[in-house]
This record gives sequence, C-alpha cells and structure tokens, in this order.
Amino acid sequence: MKIFAIGMNYAQHNKSLHGTLSKPEEPIIFTKADSALLRDHKAFFIPDELGRIEYETEVVVRICRLGKTISERFAHRYYDAVTVGIDFTARELQKKLKANGLPWELCKGFDGSAALGEWVPKEKFLDVQRLRFHLDINGATVQEGCTSDMMYKIDEIISYISRYFTLKTGDMLYTGCPTGCGSIHINDHLEGYLEDRKVLEFNCK
Repeated sequence: MKIFAIGMNYAQHNKSLHGTLSKPEEPIIFTKADSALLRDHKAFFIPDELGRIEYETEVVVRICRLGKTISERFAHRYYDAVTVGIDFTARELQKKLKANGLPWELCKGFDGSAALGEWVPKEKFLDVQRLRFHLDINGATVQEGCTSDMMYKIDEIISYISRYFTLKTGDMLYTGCPTGCGSIHINDHLEGYLEDRKVLEFNCK
C-alpha cells in the first residue's frame, strides 16, 4: 500500500504559503510511509520534537485496480471511493527543509500524519470534481474547499503518477488542500465532512 500526496494544488493555499497563484509546471508529488496512516477514529498524538503541527484537509481517493502509464481519459476507472483526510505537516520543519532544498518526508511522512476518514463509493456523488468538504475543530469550521478548485484534477494526477509508479489496489492519493491551514493542540476534536457526510472524527492528544 502506497500513500501519495500532492502539494500546491489549490491557488489560494499557494498564495498564503508561497506568495503565488501560479500553477506548478507539473503536479508536485510526495509520499508518506505506511506508518503515517491514522484511521478508525484513533487519536493523533502530537509529536513533541517536530515543532508546530498544522492540519491540511484534503479529499482522498482510493485506487481499486492495477495500473501503469494510465491515460487520463481512462483514469476514472482506477479509483472507486473517496473520503476526507488530514495531511498533518510539521510547518517549521518544512520551511527549514525547503530552504535547504531537501525532501519533505520528515515534515510530512511521520507516524500518524495521514489521518483517513471512512470511504464513500464515488458513485454516491454526481461528480467527484465538484465535491465540497470541510474540517471542524471543537465544533467550529476552520477549513473548507471544493474539488472544482483543484489546479490538477484527480484524473490528471493519477495519469501523472502512473508514469513513475505502478498503482495497486489499496493505494491512496491525498489530492491537496485549500487555504485555511492552522495549528492543532492537545484535546482538539477534529471532524471532517464530505458534502454533508461526516466521514472523519478523532481527538488530538
């Protein structure tokens, strides 16, 4: 099982973090270790040694068949379910790594950094590229977005990744987050929604 994620896929998020609204020349792909996966309502234990940890709320898709060098027009056949996930990021460490031209794995792929909600079959929705999603912390909405605002669409991303990696059943793709990231704290209660469905819920400790 592989966890893929895409960075800088929403323009306003790019502007808030990087000062630009421009679309990257190619999708920015990074991976997370399998030990990053956090599901089944298990608590997220905030690491003491990584500095400020921020939430990034994202739509996640589940790969359902083996594929390599997939054409964009056929990419929709390779995923069968969607949910909401959190790409936890050690933000201060990320800035340090970027300043030194180093990879992101330490700030993005640490244990528990890929929170995952309950899967919903994509057939439940009219169009996965028009899904609204949001995150509530302690009962208040802190981040919201719509997949129609993605710079690179889901099918484009799948086609691109499959040039370099063989996709397998059970692989996951975190598709990027909108603007509105913020810090988490001990005792925070997080709830993620896909349209009006609550698909993600856990506590921070």
